[in-house]
Amino acid sequence: MVRTKLNPVDVVVIGSGVAGSIMSMELANAGLQVVCLERGRMVDPNVEFVKPFVHDELKYDRHNDFFQNLSRETITFRNHSGQTALPMRELGSFKPGEMVGGSSALWGAQAKRQMPFDFEMRSALTARYGEAFLPRDSTIQDWGLTWDEVEPYYDQFEHIFGVGGKAGNLNGEIQPGGSPHEGPRSREFPNPPTRRTPQGALFADAAGELGFVPYQFPSAAMTQDYRNLYKVMLPRCRHGGFCTSHVCAEGAKATPLTAVLPALYRQKTFQMRPLCNVTRINLDSTGKLATGVTYIDARGDEVEQPAGLVVLAAYCFNNTRLLLLSGIGTPYDPHTGRGVVGRNYSFQTCGTVSVFFDDKDFNPFIGGGSVHTAADELLGDVLDRGPLEFVGGAVIESSNQGALPIKSKPVPAGTPRWGSEWKKAVAQYYRRTMNINLIGSCMSYRQNYLDLDPTYKDANGLPLLRMTFDWQENERKMLTYAYERAREIARALKASSHSAGAVPKNYSIVPYQCTHNVGGAVMGADPSTSVVNKYLQSWDVPNVFVVGGSAFPQNSSPSPTATIGMLACWAADAIKETYVRRPGQLM
Repeated sequence: MVRTKLNPVDVVVIGSGVAGSIMSMELANAGLQVVCLERGRMVDPNVEFVKPFVHDELKYDRHNDFFQNLSRETITFRNHSGQTALPMRELGSFKPGEMVGGSSALWGAQAKRQMPFDFEMRSALTARYGEAFLPRDSTIQDWGLTWDEVEPYYDQFEHIFGVGGKAGNLNGEIQPGGSPHEGPRSREFPNPPTRRTPQGALFADAAGELGFVPYQFPSAAMTQDYRNLYKVMLPRCRHGGFCTSHVCAEGAKATPLTAVLPALYRQKTFQMRPLCNVTRINLDSTGKLATGVTYIDARGDEVEQPAGLVVLAAYCFNNTRLLLLSGIGTPYDPHTGRGVVGRNYSFQTCGTVSVFFDDKDFNPFIGGGSVHTAADELLGDVLDRGPLEFVGGAVIESSNQGALPIKSKPVPAGTPRWGSEWKKAVAQYYRRTMNINLIGSCMSYRQNYLDLDPTYKDANGLPLLRMTFDWQENERKMLTYAYERAREIARALKASSHSAGAVPKNYSIVPYQCTHNVGGAVMGADPSTSVVNKYLQSWDVPNVFVVGGSAFPQNSSPSPTATIGMLACWAADAIKETYVRRPGQLM
């Protein structure tokens, strides 16, 4: 390899997804010289994502065109440390993106905030139920942040991504039409909520009869033409479907490609470099100061980019792996419980109840990002979990994102898996089915973690990341309870039949579930249990900030994207307002 050393810049940002694009925009707008390194390829939405080609389900959803190339880099997986981890050869349980814009260019636009309870979960649970109530071997911890600190930054993110919704708690006063259980917000959403679909209306009536308070889920697919905080125009969603795994043909779904990069490219102090795979963060002789990064460029040459500040804003796995490869922070040891990098990895616990009708006819092909009718009664500290003997919870929702014609083949239980009867059932129920989805939490545990695999390496000869993860009894109890409540709603719908998924005994990496992996480089107030402080700043190397889902100490129910965006706004503000003026530890 040819090694080239470039001129230094103020900031290197690694990754161009939600966190990386917002961090780049905020810091470049403050006058800092910013280079963003993205290992995926550059895309032009006006060329690559035009109709009808953007609706190619085989290319984007089945063949994973814009997702991580596992032939160059993958992860290895095992359920517990007694097993031998093996490489993931096909994308299944989750699908990390690999393009300018990252995974969030392909998200479903679910933009719900977490609750105040979620940021102080351990303190709240122990205060209400006692320390002994926490799940066995759990490593649940507080974020080191409070709701009052983060609420303005949720608001900032929502005005960047044009989130549509209805406030349920406006400055402490409960408002009709929204979720009464959300944390108090300082002002209304920037856009109105989505329109309720026929399926959503059925769900709302049935759930309301059972004591739930249904509302329209916050959506980052525009509900009207919108000019965002960065002066970028986003058009109204036309409900053409093909939202998840696809880039919106209309540009109506807020992503880095549509909401941030058009403004970021106008910044004179910013440069985007695609096809640049960062292999390590470089440190000085003391190991306490980052001097820049080394990456492999599109030619396969090794390049050194010096920088005064390094912002690691890649996907959960990549943030954790790069810290381990760079020797920043102490790797987590599950046997002793010591160390922090790789600790508190968690996923998300999901389920679905399919409801089949013979007397109704929907149009599932038409849909939009996050057109959900939902209820929050199983979240936060709304439930009394004492008699239930589990922590965590789930959003219960009915969604209408658009049923992909190849993937969506709902049939009642007992239908043959192939043949003429299966074909008749698919034709009968494609337009007569609605789903009640459970978007559930997942706690962190001592035995679930990320580290470097001792055997398998990537195309550059570097160790792969190894995932050790399995469901625990707490998550099985939570999902069992959530299924019971979802079945109650299904029965209240008076449908022809319904069928529910099974509560899994063990986690499988094979079937797709969600791309909501979190943890590994978690934030907190204690260096012995966290990689970064409340400002997402490394405890060990103060000019390294690690921003993204990797910072979550555990996974609460909502999709993590809005919280990742909030953390990027929060960390960028800390850098601009404090770190740049006085470099060093912010705590």
